[in-house]
Amino acid sequence: MANKHVPVTILTGFLGSGKTTLLNRILKEQHGHRIAVIENEFGEEGVDNDLLLQDRDEQIVEMNNGCICCTVRGDLVRILGDLHARRERKEIDFERVVIETTGMADPGPVAQTFFIDDDIADRYLLDAVITVVDAKHGEQQLDENKEAQEQVGFADRILMSKVDLVDEGTQRQLKERLMRINPRAPIKPVHFGDAPIDEILDIRGFNLNAILEIDPEFLTSDEHDHDDAVQSFVFRSARPFDPAKLEDFLSGLIQVYGPDMLRYKGVLYMKGSDRQTVFQGVHMMMGADSGRKWQPGEKRSSKMVFIGRNLPKDTFIKGLEQCLA
Repeated sequence: MANKHVPVTILTGFLGSGKTTLLNRILKEQHGHRIAVIENEFGEEGVDNDLLLQDRDEQIVEMNNGCICCTVRGDLVRILGDLHARRERKEIDFERVVIETTGMADPGPVAQTFFIDDDIADRYLLDAVITVVDAKHGEQQLDENKEAQEQVGFADRILMSKVDLVDEGTQRQLKERLMRINPRAPIKPVHFGDAPIDEILDIRGFNLNAILEIDPEFLTSDEHDHDDAVQSFVFRSARPFDPAKLEDFLSGLIQVYGPDMLRYKGVLYMKGSDRQTVFQGVHMMMGADSGRKWQPGEKRSSKMVFIGRNLPKDTFIKGLEQCLA
């Protein structure tokens, strides 16, 4: 095992979106990956009950395809520690982890665990948040539940399930809405939980890298028929930032708006640096790093995307403009 960090995928999605179908496939199919699936809820629509012996709080069951299923009531940090210890003792073997969050949960605190807890950060590496959205009931769920909007806001990738049950127009309308909430997550249709395993692994959504993909359609679509609490906006400038001013402003923003800032990411042009600066964050946790060198002849510019609940866009944009050198 050259790389000591085990990659972790957080799988989230609204009740009935099909994420359980997807989990059952991961646990049973011969896909050649050894995955520990942490099932974070008990309920009638949890993983097939014959896989779970419900006489204990915690159960770790080995599947015939080499995957492991464990159910958690309580502390995620503890179960991750326990899995790591058993792996060290060679009692179980896995090379990656998928954590399912409950249907109503904000995946933020689960994601933050991987930054806050040192032991966890030494052993595991957060790869991505994947959100499953039901094409048939998605619009209604987004209307009725702010949690559904938050799950979309957090996503590094969105899987749209049950696309076979709706027409093109309905699908397109939902897709546009998802894009306004989160322009940085590619949206992939899936049929009957039939997402190729490779589409949900190794997405590297939490890597600090110089790639900030924003769906170009997002920038051209202006009609807002939905007043979703979770929305996104993009800041761009060809003028460089003053590093000290920007740092002050961003740390102030996080103090005030952190709980409502779901995901944010940027590739920045800093005065006095010949490299890109890459930054990203989840709620109050922000990290920055120097990226690649600006190439000769490349147009230097900054691009940032913020996704959050009821964020005052004008305050952010004006404040950022005042941080330019």
